[in-house]
Parts: sequence; C-alpha cells; structure tokens
Amino acid sequence: MANNFPRLPPSGIKVIVVGAGFAGLAAAIECDRKGHSVTLFDKVDNIDEITRVGDIISFDPNGSVAFERWPGVVDQMEAIARQTKHIDLYHHQGKFVTRQDFSHEKAWGRRINGHRGQLHNIIYRHAVGRGIEFRLGKRVEDYFEQDSPPQAGVVVNGERIAADVVIAAEGVRSRGRKIVLGFEENPKSSGYAVYRAWFPADRVRNNPVIKHLVENGDTHQGFIGPDIHFLASTIKNGTEVNWVFTHIDDGNIEESWQFPGKPEEALKYLDGWCDVVHELVKATPDGRLIDHKLVYRDPLPTFISPKRRIALIGDAAHPFLPTSIQGASQSIEDGVVLATCLELSGRQDIPRALKAYEKLRYERVHRAQANGPKMRERWHKADWNEVWKKPEMIHLIRETWLLNFDAEKDAYNRFWSVLEETDKDEKQIKPRL
Repeated sequence: MANNFPRLPPSGIKVIVVGAGFAGLAAAIECDRKGHSVTLFDKVDNIDEITRVGDIISFDPNGSVAFERWPGVVDQMEAIARQTKHIDLYHHQGKFVTRQDFSHEKAWGRRINGHRGQLHNIIYRHAVGRGIEFRLGKRVEDYFEQDSPPQAGVVVNGERIAADVVIAAEGVRSRGRKIVLGFEENPKSSGYAVYRAWFPADRVRNNPVIKHLVENGDTHQGFIGPDIHFLASTIKNGTEVNWVFTHIDDGNIEESWQFPGKPEEALKYLDGWCDVVHELVKATPDGRLIDHKLVYRDPLPTFISPKRRIALIGDAAHPFLPTSIQGASQSIEDGVVLATCLELSGRQDIPRALKAYEKLRYERVHRAQANGPKMRERWHKADWNEVWKKPEMIHLIRETWLLNFDAEKDAYNRFWSVLEETDKDEKQIKPRL
C-alpha cells in the first residue's frame, strides 16, 4: 500500500473487486481511501485492452465530485476534456432549433466529457499509484459466500480466493448476478444500437461543409430525427472529432454486442439527413468506428447476495441507456457509497453495511435510469409542430436532485437512519414462530 495519499487508518476489511472498468476502479480507490485492503481482478492481460476503447464518456457533477477527492485526477481529466458550456440542437435536415446552456451547473460541480479510454487510464494510473493490488489476466469463474467462517470470495482457475466482501463490477454479464438472483439470466436487446466514432480532425479541417466544427475550439451539437439522434463533438481545441448515433437494431445479442462499423453502412440509416451529418460520417477513417448494441436488463429486485457478502455495482447492477447521461456517474456513486458503508459498519457488521448500501442506492439509481427511455422518446418521437413553438421540449433532462449531489456526504448523513429503517422492515417481515 502506498503512503503518499490521504486515507483512513486500516479497517481490517478485505475487499475483492471484480472488473477494472470505471465502476471497479472507483470502488477500489474509494475502499482504499477508507482504509480497506483491496485486490482487483480483471480478465484482461493488459489494461490497454480497456483504455484503447475510443468514444466519448460523460461524468456529471454528481460523479466528478468523487474525482475531486483523488489527488491530481480531476485536473488531469479537465486537461483533456471537452471545453463547452452548451449544446446546439438541430432538426435532422439541418435547421437550427435551440441552444441549451449548462453554465449554471458550474455551481454544482464539474462536467467532464472526454475520450473513454484516456479518462479511464488517468483513473487506473491513480489506482496503481495508491498501491492497490491488481491481478490482471485472471478470469473470475464463480462467486461464493458462507457463514462459517463468515466470508465471500471468487473462484479463479479453480482456486477459491476469500475476502470479507466481494464487489462485482464486471458489467452486464457479471457472473456475480447469478449468486445475487439465484439463477442464470441473459441480457436482452434494448432494440437499439449505437455507432461510435473518434478520430483526428485532419479529415474535417479541409471539408467546406464541416470545417466550421473545428475552427473555433471545442463544439457540441446534436441532430434529432425519427428514431435516431446524432451527437457530435470536437475536443482538445478542435483537434479531435467524435460522433455517435443511436439507431434501431435487429436485437440479436447471443454473442458479441460490439462490432467494427463501416461508414457506408452507417449512412444507410441517415437517408434524408443534412450534409453536416453525412460528411462527418464519410470523414471517419477505417478502423475508427464501432457498432455497439445497447443491452437491457430487467430491474433487479436486489443488488446484494443472500448472505450479504457480495454486492453488484455499475452495469452489473443497473445498465443505463446513453440518453440518461448518467451511467458512468452512477457507477462512481456506487463505489463511493459502498466503501463508506463498510467504513461506518466496521468488519463485524458487513452484512448490514451491504443492506445499507442497497437502501441508499436502489431508489435513486432506478429514478435516474428512467431518464434514459424518457429522453430517447423526447428526441426520437418529437412532435415537431410543437417543438418549433417550444424548442426547449427537446432539451436534455438536467435535474437538480440528480446532478447537485454528493454520494459520500449523503451516505454519511443517512447511513444510521437507513440501518434503523432496514432493521424495522426486517422485523416486520420475519415470520412468527
């Protein structure tokens, strides 16, 4: 364990984290801050397999507030993040509709939007610098928990590795979901997929139709049409370009749900769209486009295992649609709250800590999740006769309760009252003898 970062005294709690994505890294860092001993497992042999993934990811103030507590991290992120204070929204045929300004959100915290892999690498390097133990190239085959001795753990290459608590953070196909639910469950198609591209601005700079996007620093714009929304950004002072668009999908997710994309195939969805959109897609170099299927999971009845030694976080617990703009931030909140609950409970009361974590997170997460389908419908099914009269109808959902929020502060404030509520609820449902 490195000693040059602020952390609480050792708690004696041994934590296993499975998955080195944003959720897993955040949980590991927060547990380390709270004095817990952390070991993180991931199936990738080299973290570059994660960090090379290139498309945009967004952290709202409720997510970035955690980064402020990780020395040096938020400043490194800001240095490579998109520097915009608004988004310009257009009809899919090119007519300007409205500008949505985000300047007032500065009072709530930082909005960080940037390259997924590069931001991930900053967090990963911070975790390594803290001295967190990483076991890469280790695929977790199964999870277990037991009463005597009270512990939980994972199975790797047939070996049982135990800890006081296990955090499952390896995404929508997490093997941890089986022990939580009690049965195998396959992901479902949302009916949509999203094309994602990121590339240098050189191929845009000399195109008369789209060069304006890179001539004056960073920009952010969206084009709204029937069952499709197309978002584009320029970043790093207009030197890099990214775009994404959501489209109807065939729904087949039996195998992989991410494929190399081809610009000519993407263009087939955009018949009748404006020249700016067409030229951005055409400018995309080979190998810089992916087609990513959006996976759906039914809301879980619980995020924790029967013996309350294993917790699901991030996409393993609650996958978000991109239109919520909250999936990444909520995964950070999960790690913050779980680490705090373990701190407050101590090693002797871990099952109650996990129950408090679930209680603190469950309603908030599902309320935030609901914004995804709501926002998608707002764009994809827009009534343009009404939108032209009231353009703010297509503004992004930006709510104070969601964005102006500090998960650590909330956990400290409500932990004990939540435990009391939980204890009362369990006494009421306990069968009479």
